[in-house]
Amino acid sequence: MNDETLNRLIDRLSLEQKVRLLTGATTWRTAGEPGIGLREMVTSDGPAGVRGETWDERRTSVLLPSASALGAMWDEDLVERLGCLLATEAARKGVDVVLAPTLNLHRSPLGGRHFECFSEDPELTGRTGAALIRGVQALGVAATAKHYVGNDSETDRLTVDVRASERTLREVYLAPFEAAVEAGVWLVMAGYNAVGGTTMTASPLLAEPLKGEWGFDGVAVSDWAAVRATEETGRAALDLAMPGPDSPWGASLVRAVKDGVVTEEAVDAKVRRLLRLAGRVGALGPGAHRSRRVPATAARGTRALLRRAVSAGSVLLRNSGVLPLDPAGLSTVAVVGVHAGSPRVQGGGSAGVFCSDVVTPLAGIRTRLRGRARVVYEPGPSPGAPPAPLGTDQCADPVSGAPGVLLRVLDAAGRELYAEHRLSGRQLEPDLPPGAHTVEIGAVLRPRRPGEWTFGVGGFGRMTLTVDDRTLLDGEFPGDTDDPAVVHVNPPLHTARTVLTGKRPVHVVARRELVPGRGRATVVVAAPPPPDPSTALEDAARKAGDADVAIVVVGTTEHSETEGYDRAGLSLGGHQDELVRAVAAANPRTVVVVNSGGPVELPWHREAGAVLLSWFPGQEAGAGLADVLFGLAEPGGRLPTTWAASLADAPVTRTRPVDGRLDYAEGLHIGHRAWLRAGGEPAYWFGHGLGYTTWEFADVEAPTHVATGEPFTVRVTVRNTGTRAGREVVQVYLARPGSAVERPVRWFAGYAALRAEAGGTASAEVLVGPRALRHWSASDHGWVTEPGPYRLMVGRSAGDIRWEGRVAVSGS
Repeated sequence: MNDETLNRLIDRLSLEQKVRLLTGATTWRTAGEPGIGLREMVTSDGPAGVRGETWDERRTSVLLPSASALGAMWDEDLVERLGCLLATEAARKGVDVVLAPTLNLHRSPLGGRHFECFSEDPELTGRTGAALIRGVQALGVAATAKHYVGNDSETDRLTVDVRASERTLREVYLAPFEAAVEAGVWLVMAGYNAVGGTTMTASPLLAEPLKGEWGFDGVAVSDWAAVRATEETGRAALDLAMPGPDSPWGASLVRAVKDGVVTEEAVDAKVRRLLRLAGRVGALGPGAHRSRRVPATAARGTRALLRRAVSAGSVLLRNSGVLPLDPAGLSTVAVVGVHAGSPRVQGGGSAGVFCSDVVTPLAGIRTRLRGRARVVYEPGPSPGAPPAPLGTDQCADPVSGAPGVLLRVLDAAGRELYAEHRLSGRQLEPDLPPGAHTVEIGAVLRPRRPGEWTFGVGGFGRMTLTVDDRTLLDGEFPGDTDDPAVVHVNPPLHTARTVLTGKRPVHVVARRELVPGRGRATVVVAAPPPPDPSTALEDAARKAGDADVAIVVVGTTEHSETEGYDRAGLSLGGHQDELVRAVAAANPRTVVVVNSGGPVELPWHREAGAVLLSWFPGQEAGAGLADVLFGLAEPGGRLPTTWAASLADAPVTRTRPVDGRLDYAEGLHIGHRAWLRAGGEPAYWFGHGLGYTTWEFADVEAPTHVATGEPFTVRVTVRNTGTRAGREVVQVYLARPGSAVERPVRWFAGYAALRAEAGGTASAEVLVGPRALRHWSASDHGWVTEPGPYRLMVGRSAGDIRWEGRVAVSGS
């Protein structure tokens, strides 16, 4: 839809109508205007799945692997296919705009939201994000590049003022967003944080470089509730304030225009972009009222694709000949760890979805070995995870008796206004009829073992919790945060303990009085008494010692990797390190599977026979893992982020602001660049990953001279020297010795993947674009390519260089 057509539509609107379009009509919908053929547009969180407009465990979603797993794939074709799957899910749920991908970087290993970001490197992040965007938008659903910009940690994220040099912003943190615009992204989301003293919803960076230099013609949308002022944001290049209907825009923005503080031309520019987006997603013009149809073939092969994605993103860090496992040579396999039976398949926070049919690692292994070998399971000691919400596995509705819980909404006098059967004690946005005063969740719990149980309720305001009429909690629990992820999704949990005797069912009732502005999340949890750690470790070691091979699954907990909080450390927590060491000591054929969204310390990694990263692998977790363990698929992943042996070794760790400011004092040097500058040796470098074969770099062809501003190609021939077919990822790095400006020791410039049969050769062509050679000149406010010699390196990771040459860049 061209600008002339859009302008004619805008001319038909009053100022009040225009401004109404610029604030959400609801939490997840934009406003419509029937007079010009504009319907509401529906947004939904991503990137691991598309939830839709409601937090309802009965309306499940397809769950993809975490973004960090997608970053580990180094496979843009596969990521693009996963983007198409997100678009298909969006269409199924009536969603027009998917709030993904997240293009912030793994600046510090302590970042709490790493699972939602692709990598530490701007080039890899940009390429992966662009692939996901292409996939989503190919089916007419809008993607959203977020969180623009500098939202790379969670501590004080609503107010933190990030300070970074102009060059650092351009070369590192803005670069993935520039790649997203080049890929044609339709929305860019401004973050909560400030950069250089100005909040991003009012930042001049929305105008330049985003809309001016880069030519972004889509919608700049705020993060939810990130708009806190009228005039500054109204004058800025922000287009849409979410959510609604209440916001600092609305009547206040109308008044600002009439007072001459904000021009009506600025409002028209915002409306024009919104209408352009509506045209792109089919929300404007004839037929705009019709729901998007999902192609009949679109959902076919979904589980197979998700299963393939698990193996494609799995990174084999270490293997002393243990993997792949041959079922024919196994009689007994010990599977150890709580995460084997109850894995983390997604990170915590606003991007979470309710999924069904999760294949656990234990189930995947048992399915693969059924009829071939005996599988014994030992959960081991507790990993220190918070109690799980009440669910269908051990609870029943006290009225109907159906598995799950009873949700009731009461008025101020305690009269029932609304009641329904639900499947989970985690209720985030229940329907609230007029007069609603209290949310109540009740269940009959069938304890599987006696002892001291832990019960809890999460939320804000006055809450009570009873077990068989015994009051365990009764008090006022005020909130000290405005973070939407905490208030609306993951509220603080308050717990108490009581002894349950025998296996007699007990009646659990939790009530929370509703507090205006403090969210609608109510969470009721219960956990049995944990096993004695020493006994659990002994049992695990004994079963491992009696087995042909032991598979230990360890990982992070819901509260250690989640939106709204950074991590305090990199330890797995609980007794998980002790568990791995006990099992490895009992059986040298021990495979450790690490179930985390970002880096963790692996103090035992040299003691294990094999170490495999599964990230947060989505709903096909166990099926894809079994494919890798038993050799049906190769672990295809490469590290998107450097892993430290210990937090003390990591060169960039700071996420906590000082006096409200977070200085990116390391400048260009994050991730592997920081390690190289410090001269340190991590546990595993960016780009590292083993397969089930071996490779020899046979030949490299690269130009010795290139012209400024011209791309060039590095052709690499490798030989598969192993005994089975495999996939290799060829990586290219650059360095500039004697540069007149500060440079990383070396930096990542591109990659290409190839496949070859055992004994065969194959070639990969890595295209190195002009941006890989340029640097940002703050004095010139522009890009500069320094002429002269550059070191050109080819290898398997940032720390494993197999070939080195030189390329001379001529002056302009």
